[in-house]
Amino acid sequence: MKQSLRCLSLAPSRSTSPTNGFTAASAEPSHPYAGLTQSSPVGILLRLGLILTTLLILGVFLVLPLVVVFAEAFRQGWHVYCAAISNPEALAAVRLSLSVTALCVAINTAFGLSAAWCLSKYRFFGRNALISLIDLPLSISPVVVGLLLILVYGQHGWLGAILERWGVRVIFAFPGIVLATAFVTLPLVVREVKTLMETEGSEEEEAARLLGANGWQIFYHVTLPKIRWALLYGVILCTARSLGEFGAVSVVSGHIRGFTVTLPLYVELLYNEYQFSAAFAVASLLTGVGLVTLVVKTVWQHRINRKLNRGQDCLFEEASFPCASK
Repeated sequence: MKQSLRCLSLAPSRSTSPTNGFTAASAEPSHPYAGLTQSSPVGILLRLGLILTTLLILGVFLVLPLVVVFAEAFRQGWHVYCAAISNPEALAAVRLSLSVTALCVAINTAFGLSAAWCLSKYRFFGRNALISLIDLPLSISPVVVGLLLILVYGQHGWLGAILERWGVRVIFAFPGIVLATAFVTLPLVVREVKTLMETEGSEEEEAARLLGANGWQIFYHVTLPKIRWALLYGVILCTARSLGEFGAVSVVSGHIRGFTVTLPLYVELLYNEYQFSAAFAVASLLTGVGLVTLVVKTVWQHRINRKLNRGQDCLFEEASFPCASK
C-alpha cells in the first residue's frame, strides 16, 4: 500500500499552475447537465418527477397485482385457502413441479459449468457461434419451443416413432416436460458463471497445474470457490424460471390432471373452471416462491458485484502502478 501511494504521488497533479493561475480541471468542457444540480429548483423538480413516475409505474404494474393475488387468495378465509392448496390434484401439481425443477437445475448446472469452463478458458473456431446458440432459448417463444419438441419427439416426429418402439414416451409425459423446461432455462447458469470466470482469469489455475494438481483438484479447490456466488445465483434463477414455466410445458404436457399438470397449468385450469379462490390460492404459492427468490437473488447479486468490483480494482492498481506489484 505504501508503494502504491508513493507511485500515486508521482502522478501529475491537477493543482494550480504558477504561470497561468488556473487549474487544469477548469480547462475541461463543462457537463451538459452541470446546471441541473440537486440544489437547483429545476434539478429538484426533475428528480421528484422521475421518482414519482418510477413509483407510479411500479405500483400499477407490479405492487398492485401482487397485492391482488394474496387478497383474492385469502378473501374467503384461511380454511378455503388450506383446502385449495391441500387438494390431491394441487399436491400432485406441486410434486410434479418440484421434480421437474430439481432435474432441470441439475442438468443446467452440469451443462452450465462445462460450457462456461470451455468458453472462458479456451479460444477456438466457432466460439462466438456457440455462445449465440446457447443464448438462443432466450429469443425463442416458449410456445415455439414446445412445437419444435413435438415435431422432433412426437409420436409422428423424427425421433418419436423410434422411441415409441422402445417404449419411451416423451410428449404428453414427464420426459417432455423436463425437456421443455430444461431448454427454456438452458442459458441461465452458463451466462452467470461464464462472466465471472472471464473476469477472474486463469492465473490461479495455471499455478495449481504447475504445482502438480490434476483437473479435478484444480476445479474443486481453485475454480469452484471463486465462482460459487455466480453458480448459486444461476441456480436460483434456473429454479425460479423452472417453477414458473408455462408456454412450452403447456404445449408438450397434454394437461392430464394428476400426471402432467404443473403448478402454472393447474392455476390456468382452475381459473378456466371459474374456481377463482382456488386459482388465486395456488397462484399465491408461485408468487411467494418468486418473492423469496427475488430476495435471495438480490443478496447474491450484491455479493457478486462486490467481488467483481474488488477484482477490477486490483487489476487497475496493478496496471496503473506497476511498482506496487514488486
